[in-house]
Amino acid sequence: GRETRLRVVLRVRPLTCTETQRGDRRVVHSLSDGTVHVSAARHDAIFGFSAVFDAGASQEAVFEGSGMRQLVELAIDGFSCTVFAFGQTGSGKTYTLMGPLAQSDTPAASPGVLGLMQRSFACLLEQSQSRGSDLALSASYLEIYNEQVRDLLRPGPPCALPLRWSKTRGFYVENQLSVDFESLEAIADLLLQGSQRRRTSAHTLNRHSSRSHALLTIHVRSRTVSMHPALGTRGRAWRGRAGLFVACPSKQGTLCFVDLAGSERVKETGSSGELSVEANNINRSLLALGHCISLLAKSGGKRTHIPYRDSKLTRLLARSLGGSGITLMVACISPSSHCLSETLSTLHYASRARRVTTRP
Repeated sequence: GRETRLRVVLRVRPLTCTETQRGDRRVVHSLSDGTVHVSAARHDAIFGFSAVFDAGASQEAVFEGSGMRQLVELAIDGFSCTVFAFGQTGSGKTYTLMGPLAQSDTPAASPGVLGLMQRSFACLLEQSQSRGSDLALSASYLEIYNEQVRDLLRPGPPCALPLRWSKTRGFYVENQLSVDFESLEAIADLLLQGSQRRRTSAHTLNRHSSRSHALLTIHVRSRTVSMHPALGTRGRAWRGRAGLFVACPSKQGTLCFVDLAGSERVKETGSSGELSVEANNINRSLLALGHCISLLAKSGGKRTHIPYRDSKLTRLLARSLGGSGITLMVACISPSSHCLSETLSTLHYASRARRVTTRP
């Protein structure tokens, strides 16, 4: 119930072969104590974050240094936890969350390049075993494509699902499929299945550009079973061979991974036709998200109207940003001089987010 700030970390990807061959300069430099220096013509600024991961940082270093392990533990304890990656298209958001995009007919990725999602799944199952908790795990996976919410786990052609609101649940997706799982293999299959159904396209900045925002939610329901010498404790009790057992009240937490589609300039990507329509919808929803973050940062905990209803994305993230959730934001940027404008936009965006507070 205490007020807590959003945790924001920054990841700077390496220069690509195209950027190197083009002669792009590196304009973003990591400094000590979670700061980066942007140095270019007419631009000289320093930005600070909870942590900064430069081009040489491993996937494991990002997992451990971002606080992702603590987020998994909080979800088991019954909190609503969210991690989302944002930045320009091609800045490494999907790689950070999922690692290399695998296909069903290709060999599995090496453990070293697995993203935050797979590492969190492993941590979740390890924690459940070490704590002796009776965990029930399930997953739901959806995308927001052209302002339509679509279920990525439901078989058949994609169809739009209604987004509802209630006083008890807040904004929620009606008729969304939730699938139980008990092993790493099972949740990995669900992730692969949903990712292959997600809308992607190629353009000049990214050969595998996400054209939708994707939200994978792990639902964690736990009930700790422990021995107790007396019946005077809360919870349901029964007698077994080893003594008297007490089942404590159940806790229900969530761990939501949000892979935002990248912001992009149509002129830079060469998009036209359907790709242009997708880009406009992506940018419109990201603008609505940025507006909500700006107002939340300015409010300082005061009651201020936040326009969550301006987009489907902000409605689904309302609890994570300004409600009772715990949120980790991973800002992904390119160090290239060619991407300076978008990089500065992401850095300012992330800096504002650091002032947003919630009450978990």
